[in-house]
Amino acid sequence: MKPAEDHDFSIVAVDKFIQATRDSGYKGTSSAVAELIDNSLQAGATEIKVTLTSDGGEDHPITLKVIDNGSGMDMRTLRTALRFGGSTRFNDRRGLGRYGMGLPNSSLSQAQRVTVHTWGSKQGQVLESYLDLDEIAAGDLTEVPKPERVTRPAFINGYESGTAVTWSRCDRLDARRVSTLERKLALSLGRRFRHFLWDGVRISVNGEQVQPIDPLFLHERALFNGATEYASLEREIAAIPGDPTSTGLVRVRFSELPVAEWSKLSNQEKRERGIAKGAGVSVVRGGREVDYGWFFLGGKRRENYDDWWRCEILFEPALDEAFGITHTKQQIRPRPDLIEALSGDIENTARALNSRARKAHLSVKIAERFSSSEDRASEKDDLLTPLPPEPRPRDKAVLDSLKKELKQPANVERKHEDGVEYRIVPKALNDTCFFNYARAEGKLVLVLNPDHPFYRLVYKQLLESDDQRDVALRTSVDLLLLAAARAEALLEGKDALKVAEQLRVDWSDTLATFLNG
Repeated sequence: MKPAEDHDFSIVAVDKFIQATRDSGYKGTSSAVAELIDNSLQAGATEIKVTLTSDGGEDHPITLKVIDNGSGMDMRTLRTALRFGGSTRFNDRRGLGRYGMGLPNSSLSQAQRVTVHTWGSKQGQVLESYLDLDEIAAGDLTEVPKPERVTRPAFINGYESGTAVTWSRCDRLDARRVSTLERKLALSLGRRFRHFLWDGVRISVNGEQVQPIDPLFLHERALFNGATEYASLEREIAAIPGDPTSTGLVRVRFSELPVAEWSKLSNQEKRERGIAKGAGVSVVRGGREVDYGWFFLGGKRRENYDDWWRCEILFEPALDEAFGITHTKQQIRPRPDLIEALSGDIENTARALNSRARKAHLSVKIAERFSSSEDRASEKDDLLTPLPPEPRPRDKAVLDSLKKELKQPANVERKHEDGVEYRIVPKALNDTCFFNYARAEGKLVLVLNPDHPFYRLVYKQLLESDDQRDVALRTSVDLLLLAAARAEALLEGKDALKVAEQLRVDWSDTLATFLNG
């Protein structure tokens, strides 16, 4: 019997280390699976299949596999890959991995056993090895088992070379239902690896191709798009503070979401597209998203209007230390000098986009408030003298200046398709009139000038008020102005038109003088 002082003092208490490492690092199943996909991409894979199967058991019903068509591994490489800290590419910044922790750490964070099959076109054989949590904890497995040559499993049939990682006895997956995991993985992997998917890599989950998800909503081949690029910038950053000889490039892009079109989506649709509660900055290392959050935004607080813009920061692996990239590649801890270099421009742009989103929502709200007046006029139009069918040259000029304002969101259906459609649009005019108008086929547009004193001092307060008396009064003012515009639109002949337009100018100027007096 050993004396008490001869207890094992090895640097790592293996049984406790393995249990502890299961609780560290990974935010969930999607993050852990992403580590395996990193390895596949590093091995040159162009096709990666994730499969989830359930045997219906109570304790650990789901088995997960990741199969790729990469280069595969030889016996030594396989054994090394299953070691914690084992890597043939340690600190290699040319790919997605650096630390040699991805395969064993991600696998045992989700499952009690990981089995790896790998094969190469040159070897012509399938090698197998594994790690088993129970065997390690019991002291029965003290080193990575020597890979064995095995018969080619049916599930890897079809690839000349590649690797298959199997998680069995999965006890820490995010969900117990295959369908739930399928959905979560498709969304997460589609965003994390969007740049690789756009470059031609194919990733599937249970046979369904993962669609690239662009949090900026810009890319034409993303699952959802329609945003507009707002601004971009580049910065060359020192990898080591004060050392100008080692630098990396940081690219920043901002996008602006279409408030007029998408604000009318249902709450469920906004959640499905990632609009609601999606504010933040996507941080991308070497084409792979490593974090998403409220980064480099200085003192700006997050607000609801921030759901309507996005930011993406792409950086080169040379700047890993500057961004404080972790070995799990799912979190950053940026250095103070990097924060100082980027935060000023990013915060200022974010504040500008927040302000634009606020104004855009106000415009949508105002457009909705015009609808009651527009609908009332449209309903009564068939009781009046019909408007001439053809617009006049002066109408075309006004309509050309309103192309953006008159563009209808795809999800909005205008009423009164068989009659005249009335529209009210706030738009600064090139003259001093309070209002202008334009006649088009099936449409009469009233343009209100926000710069006129009557709009600023009287009409704006009525428009923004929620008091029902103010709403009723504003509707009456709308109908009064629509009636005036319609009466002028009925006029024919140059002389009559000239007199009417001059009367509108004189009336507007007189009203402005009275109000400013």
